Amino acid sequence: MSVIARATSPRGEVALSMRDGGVLELRVAGTFVMDTQETSSERALARVVLDGVSHPGRVLVGGLGLGFTTAEVLSDERVQQVDVVEIEQAVVDWMTDGTVPHGPDLLADPRLSIHVTDVLTHLGATARASYDVVLLDVDNGPGQLVHLPNQALYGRGGLALVRRALRPGGSLVVWSAHPAHALETELRTTIGSVRTVRIPVRLASRDVEYWVYAATR
Repeated sequence: MSVIARATSPRGEVALSMRDGGVLELRVAGTFVMDTQETSSERALARVVLDGVSHPGRVLVGGLGLGFTTAEVLSDERVQQVDVVEIEQAVVDWMTDGTVPHGPDLLADPRLSIHVTDVLTHLGATARASYDVVLLDVDNGPGQLVHLPNQALYGRGGLALVRRALRPGGSLVVWSAHPAHALETELRTTIGSVRTVRIPVRLASRDVEYWVYAATR
């Protein structure tokens, strides 16, 4: 595996590497975030919530990463506007300049706006009832944080900001690499009804399950 791009941010090193077969892998502060080999769960994160919302006109995606969740959102013709919040400028730059080959075409969609900031900061500045859908994929789940301060996003205060940003009937969906029972409980308390979806994934050496939690306001 060879590093093809790296940058340093206040959160540590952001590195994009290439594995055998041209697979790209993104790591932040040494933590694996995602790659281009297995993207079904990132796409499923979007599909789970889009299939359950009748009018997903305006969507917030927390975490750009390598863009697969955003691409799935944009594949839905009902979606009119997508705000993507990504805290790492380098990730946006690599998607923009073609270091990630599929990045420029994705970011050229006129419905898409990129915001380089923390998702909690963005939610705090968002007007009430702005979004039909909020998708959060900024960590490997609340139990496997990429950045420790992200813990606040999954607590009552962070989820209250999400609820405030959602229109009535809107939905929040969260991706997790592991079962997140405390999150599920908090979603029911703060947002509303919760649907839990297990997503089986075949990795190179083993079968795993990822989890998606969808809460409707």
